[in-house]
Amino acid sequence: MDILHDLESRGLIQQITDEEGLKDHLANNQVTLYCGFDPTADSLHIGHLVPLIMLKRFQKAGHKPIALVGGGTGMIGDPSGRSTERSLNTAEVVQGYSEGLKQQISKILEVEDNESSVLVRNNMDWLGQMTVIDFLRDAGKHFSINYMLAKESVSARIENGLSFTEFSYMILQSLDFQKLNEEENCTLQIGGSDQWGNITAGMELIRRTREDQEGEAKAYGLTVPLITKADGTKFGKTSGGAIWLDPEKTTPYEFYQFWINTDDRDVIKFIKYFTFIEEEEIAQLEEEVANQPEKRVAQIRLAEEMTRMVHNEEALAQAQKISHALFSGELKQLTANDIEQGFKDVPTYRAEKEEIGLVDLLVQAKISSSKRQAREDITNGAIYINGEREQEVSYTLGADDRIEDKFIIIRRGKKKYFLIEFN
Repeated sequence: MDILHDLESRGLIQQITDEEGLKDHLANNQVTLYCGFDPTADSLHIGHLVPLIMLKRFQKAGHKPIALVGGGTGMIGDPSGRSTERSLNTAEVVQGYSEGLKQQISKILEVEDNESSVLVRNNMDWLGQMTVIDFLRDAGKHFSINYMLAKESVSARIENGLSFTEFSYMILQSLDFQKLNEEENCTLQIGGSDQWGNITAGMELIRRTREDQEGEAKAYGLTVPLITKADGTKFGKTSGGAIWLDPEKTTPYEFYQFWINTDDRDVIKFIKYFTFIEEEEIAQLEEEVANQPEKRVAQIRLAEEMTRMVHNEEALAQAQKISHALFSGELKQLTANDIEQGFKDVPTYRAEKEEIGLVDLLVQAKISSSKRQAREDITNGAIYINGEREQEVSYTLGADDRIEDKFIIIRRGKKKYFLIEFN
C-alpha cells in the first residue's frame, strides 16, 4: 500500500495541494518532508502526536522526515487557530522549551545517528541570524498585503486585532520551508489543518525565489484533520487539563488511563490515527467494539500501543500493574512509586510515623465526619486499609500497615480513596 493510500484509509488527510503530483513524486523519489513544532510549553501534548506519528509513517514508507523545532518562530507566536495573541516568552524560556521538545521528539521518533533517521532541526539556527533588512528584502518583498490578508489565519483575527509580530509569522514559517528546500531538498510540508495558509505561503515563497532557476521547483503541502471527540469536546483536553507527553506532568498511568477511557464511538478512529495497527486487526477490534463493548478490548489495545510508544515497555507494565491493583483491590502489591502515580489526584493527609487509632485517623484525615460516623463506617464494613476490609473499631495502624514505610491507602465505600502519607 502506498503512503497516501494508507493515510487516506486512516482518515488522516484533510487537504493536499496537488494530490496527483504528490502521488507521483512519492512513488518515484525518496522524498524529504518536514513538520514544525513550536515550543509554546516545556512539553508536547497528545495533540502533537498525529503529526509526529505522520513523520514516522513517511519514514516507514522509505522517505526522510525532518522534525523542526520552532526556536525562532516560537519567539513570535502563530496566530493560526487562535482568537487572541499569545504571551511572548523570553529567549531563555523558549530555548529551554526547545531543548525539551527536541529530546521528546528524538525519543518518540527513535532518532538514531544514521542516514535514514528522522532529522531534528531548530529554525532559530537561521531565523536568529537574519537581519531586519534581510527579512524585508529577501522574504517580505515576495508577499503582497492582499495575499496575506486573504489567508484565514490572518483574516479571522483582523477584527479582534492582529499585531505586526503575529502578522509576520506566515513569512517566517515560509522561510523555514524555503530553507529546508534549499539545504535538505525538502519538498513536502505537513501539519494540522490550521496550518494550510502557512504551508501554501511557504510553497509560494519557494516558487518565487526559484523562478529564475532552471526547472520548476517542486513543493507540496498536506494537512491532517482537526481531531474531535464524538461528544463534541476537544481531543486531548480533560477536566484536569492537557495530557502531556512528559511523564513528570502526566504520569504514564494517567496517560494509559486516558486512552483506556476512550469513548466506544472514538476508539477505532483513534486506533487508525495514532497507531500502526494493520487494517485486518483494526477490523477485528471494530467487531469487538460492536459485539462486546464491555470488554474494552480496543481501548486496552490502544492504551498499550500509545503508552509503549510515548514512554516505554517498563512504563506500560507499571501502568497495567496499577490498573489491575485498583480493579482487583490488591493494593499491597503496589510500590511507593506506583502509589505516587496511581493516587496523584487522591485527597492526601500527611501524618507522623507513629501508631494511631483507626477511628482517630479517619476523623483527622476527614475521611469520616466524626468519631461516631467513623465507628459506624468501620462496623458497617465501609473502610478498607490497603485493599483489605477492616471492621475492628479498636484497630490501631502502625508500621506494618505502611507500604514501604511511606503510604497507607484508605478506601471508604466502593470508590472513595484517600492517601495517608507519612513524613
